[in-house]
Amino acid sequence: MKKVGLVMRKIQFGEAQGPRVWADRLKQIGHEIGVDIVFISPERHVSSTEVLPGYEFEKSDLVNYDIVLDKIRSEKIEHVIYTVAGFSFLKLFIPNAVLFPHSFPDPELANSEMMTPFYQMVEKAIVQTEFLKERIVKFGVNDVTVIPIGVEDELAMKHYDPNKIVPNRVVWIGRDESNRRPDLVVDYARQNPQVEIYMVFGGLRYRESMKRFSLPSNLHLRFGLSRDEVFELMNTSKVYWSCSRFDTFAMPLAEALSMGKLIVKPEHPCYRHISSRHVYAGNEENWFDLLNMALAHPLQVSDENRQYAFDHFSTVKMKEGYRDFFAKWLK
Repeated sequence: MKKVGLVMRKIQFGEAQGPRVWADRLKQIGHEIGVDIVFISPERHVSSTEVLPGYEFEKSDLVNYDIVLDKIRSEKIEHVIYTVAGFSFLKLFIPNAVLFPHSFPDPELANSEMMTPFYQMVEKAIVQTEFLKERIVKFGVNDVTVIPIGVEDELAMKHYDPNKIVPNRVVWIGRDESNRRPDLVVDYARQNPQVEIYMVFGGLRYRESMKRFSLPSNLHLRFGLSRDEVFELMNTSKVYWSCSRFDTFAMPLAEALSMGKLIVKPEHPCYRHISSRHVYAGNEENWFDLLNMALAHPLQVSDENRQYAFDHFSTVKMKEGYRDFFAKWLK
């Protein structure tokens, strides 16, 4: 098997969030098409540049190059996918290095000004949507491949049961970060006590940060759920809500589509690939009304949304994309 290194930060490998889910799926797809995806991450903590111990941003990635390069060389790896722009200097050591961005220097995202200089050094990238391709090309990156992140078809089939839907239940999946707007979810719950809301966080660390909120009794928090647990809970909701300012992955939205949920999402164009009959785009001025309208909809589940997800984000499409990409890149 040809080896490909996948360089991510410790926190990305360590939490049940989009980056780790994507990494596990890529490893499985690689195994099926004859490519060995080797996980590589730095171990060093950089106290002068971290927000929390162990959670690095681009500047602290720079002092972890020795660890990353030692691991790459010990595995005799010649091709690398890196997921944060702080590792864009890898191209100086590994000519076959490609960026798969887990974040993007958009003004709506924290630390965007820190990311921008690194993006100006990127030469080759894989992105999930045409929108991201359009944006990354503006940084001078002309070699860009679009490969959708596939929905886990088997989980969407296994846990799909419209009879278990709770008609007044809304699910939100995200992080306790300002651009994800968890404050809006708490406000909506407080103003709508008749609605049952679940907030799902991939990392246990958010258990502490969410304590700053006074939570109403109709708001329930879940942390570090397994993939089965995420789909099982998603199935019981009628509506899925995303209120982020910007998203690179938007994986839960595609998963919600695959489960036939009615969707309330941001109107930002980065979400334009999430588009079907029962998908309602808005903003903080009208999200609460859109949520209540979706909850009052006579349909409990959207067959159109579910079919759209399988047509656009299936495992088959993701596998085909990486098979074609690796066939050209690894020659």
